[in-house]
Amino acid sequence: MESKFVKDSFTVMNEIVLPNDTNTFGNLMGGRLMYWMDIAAGMVAVKHSNAPCMTASVDNLSFKTPIKLGNIVHIEAKVTRAFNTSMEIHLKVWGEDNLHQYKYESNEAYFTFVALDPNNKPRLVPQLVPQTAEEQSMFEGAMRRRQLRLILGGKLKPNDANELKALFFPEEK
Repeated sequence: MESKFVKDSFTVMNEIVLPNDTNTFGNLMGGRLMYWMDIAAGMVAVKHSNAPCMTASVDNLSFKTPIKLGNIVHIEAKVTRAFNTSMEIHLKVWGEDNLHQYKYESNEAYFTFVALDPNNKPRLVPQLVPQTAEEQSMFEGAMRRRQLRLILGGKLKPNDANELKALFFPEEK
């Protein structure tokens, strides 16, 4: 299976916030944004794996600034690392106020997707080759984030999380 680059599956998605998407404060509802983010992350996962994919986890979804009615939602999504059958996808969200001509950071999150074979069982995905310093940094951090997800999900014992332990307990020299 041939490795892929981040740029091969990088996806940009835009939506406009309509009245049906807002709460009583005129802000985009968090659930609607999560829905759009899941779609964008799903597109990235399918493009990277060339297979149907499903959401396995969502973590570190941070709401920084609300997006108002009539603003544009701009979502950028990219694979940060591919493991055996799963992919970590980083999403960054901006709101864009065209009336006042400014763009602002709204949200950020990591989604994990699993590629599926024709029997809906996990299948191998292409490895990711980071090319830039930023891509390399996110690639390296992905292992620690994965170990934390596995610990919180009860699938990994904290003592077995070597990458994570090294972050908190560096070897003494």
